[in-house]
Amino acid sequence: MTIKPANTLKEPQNATQRSSRAAVGGRQDVAEGVRTAVRPDPHPSDGRYPVAWLHINAPYGATPTATSKCLCGRDRRAVGKARVLALITDHESHRDICPLRNPQEGRDAA
Repeated sequence: MTIKPANTLKEPQNATQRSSRAAVGGRQDVAEGVRTAVRPDPHPSDGRYPVAWLHINAPYGATPTATSKCLCGRDRRAVGKARVLALITDHESHRDICPLRNPQEGRDAA
């Protein structure tokens, strides 16, 4: 029993070549006559933005770690349960003293 290939050509054929002419009028992203709707931003800004981040990694059965970062330049890390809990408390207290959250302009110097 012999198996013949399904697609056999009896005569050789040349591959078709594309024209090397440049397209006239440039590229069009939208078909002509199609209206595009300009919608308002679905998430309007209310003026708030993140200043500080607290990242805690506590996988089951492993040593927990935490990182506390702030745009004011504060960058602290902790490894171990007791130190991670202390860093969480320190991160929360940083909110009151951070110069980005509480500008010092207009305040009397102590």
